[in-house]
Amino acid sequence: MGLFKGQFANVVEWEEYRDDIIFWKWTNREIKKGSKLIIRAGQDAIFMYNGKIEGIFKDEGSFDIESQIIPFLSTLKGFKFGFNSGVRAEVLFVNTKEFTEKWGTKNPILIPTQALPGGMPIRAFGNFSFSVSDYITLIDKVAGVKQMYTVADVKERISAVLDQLLMKWISKEGKDMFNLQANAYDISAGIKTDLDMEMSKLGITITSFTISSFSYPEEVQKMTNKAASQAMVGDMNRYTQMAMADSIGNSRGGSNIASDMMQLQMGMQVGQQMMNNMNTAMNNNANVSGGTAPKFCPNCGTPTNGAKFCSNCGTKLA
Repeated sequence: MGLFKGQFANVVEWEEYRDDIIFWKWTNREIKKGSKLIIRAGQDAIFMYNGKIEGIFKDEGSFDIESQIIPFLSTLKGFKFGFNSGVRAEVLFVNTKEFTEKWGTKNPILIPTQALPGGMPIRAFGNFSFSVSDYITLIDKVAGVKQMYTVADVKERISAVLDQLLMKWISKEGKDMFNLQANAYDISAGIKTDLDMEMSKLGITITSFTISSFSYPEEVQKMTNKAASQAMVGDMNRYTQMAMADSIGNSRGGSNIASDMMQLQMGMQVGQQMMNNMNTAMNNNANVSGGTAPKFCPNCGTPTNGAKFCSNCGTKLA
């Protein structure tokens, strides 16, 4: 039995497939005569010998290594399996799918702004996608020293530079600090370009980068909401009237002094508006009748008694 020990055929495959693994290395095993290579959907298999790429196989299926793989390898194409001979090679299985992962700032980043000397603390979150694009660089920079590489490894590298990139692209070209969401597309595009340049050093391409939302400190958010409300109402006079109406509605009856004062103020304003409307109507009637003086002064409301000037305030009447 000792004569045949270790001579049985083996299967070269990614045995423990996981969605979050970018590559997994089959290594430190001797490929025997009759061995098979199994490539599943979404995988590429890269044969390596002495650290060099010998061949890349992308078709899924089961392949006889001696007859279907060895003849296509650069260095090993003439290798012949003998009774006691096998070949020691590494096979790198690469996950070819596009990975999508969430990102978010762990701590607020301080964006320089004239309004706040210490900077505006801002948080952001979104998604990014990536895929392996350069096998030679991936093997040279990562696979040569690692048994596997995961999405978490990529996310860690991206997180290390993301804060600086957010600061760069938010500050670039004087973006509106209080309306960053409107500029999210431009900011995302700039960050994607820089991240792609950084990750290309590992043979990875950033296929997309999006910012779902920016968030401000609670105090800033309250001020922003208040400013937006005022803008919707219009001028300050209308905003005051709206605030008074809200206060009256919230008082729910009872002897609320603030509510009573607001009601009185509103009544005075309504009365003044009615008086102005009456004076305007009378002036219009006077003009229609041939330019005679109005019965009441349009400025103070004093009876005119046909005079050309108001006896109370001196306003010219006709």
